[in-house]
Amino acid sequence: MTVIALLSVAPVGKTGMAEDVADAVAALEDFEVSYETNPMGTVIEAESTEELFAAVQAAHEALDADRVSTVLKIDDKRRSSESAASKVDAVEEALGHEASN
Repeated sequence: MTVIALLSVAPVGKTGMAEDVADAVAALEDFEVSYETNPMGTVIEAESTEELFAAVQAAHEALDADRVSTVLKIDDKRRSSESAASKVDAVEEALGHEASN
């Protein structure tokens, strides 16, 4: 089983969030997950929802702010182990080129 998620964690009412986002991403390193950060969030891959939720909770709690907004979108592949990279590969194959500009 593979669980792929898109996570966005940010302090509410604050400008310049790079340090806060870095704290959240750093918290993921304590878990058996792989991740890739992009401008809109962080894609996380885990072997189970339990591992994913533990990592997400740590990322959420890593922010030292009065209010924290966390958005989580989950793709729970219960009968497949397709990775996030293979999903991108399939799109690039359909495009006939890399999916970046």
